[in-house]
Amino acid sequence: MPPENLLNLDGEIFFLDKGYWVKFEAHRVAPTPAVPHGIIYSVTLHDRNSTRILGFDNAHAVKEKKKGYKARKVTFDHLHKQEKVIPYEYRSASKLLDDFWKEVAAMTGITF
Repeated sequence: MPPENLLNLDGEIFFLDKGYWVKFEAHRVAPTPAVPHGIIYSVTLHDRNSTRILGFDNAHAVKEKKKGYKARKVTFDHLHKQEKVIPYEYRSASKLLDDFWKEVAAMTGITF
C-alpha cells in the first residue's frame, strides 16, 4: 500500500461493535531524522467512554531500553497500549495498518 492510502484515511472515524471506535490522522511532512518516512500519523482505538486504549503514532520521542553497552536509539514511531509506551518499527503504511488491526482484534475480540 502506498503511503497515500494512509494519508487518505486522515480524519476518518470508524465505529465498531461493542462501543469501540477508531480514528485516523495522517499528514505528509518533509522527511527528518525523527520522521524519515515523511508521515506524521496517529491511529487510535477508543472504548465506549472515548478513552484511548491503543494508539500507534509518532508524535513524540521514545527512548528504547538500553541493551548492553550500545547507545540508546531514539525513535518517534511507537505504540500506546493503555498506559504502556512501546517503540514501534515503521516499515510501511500497509504494515502499520495491518499491525494496528491485529492489535484491535486482539484487544476487543472483534474479527475483521
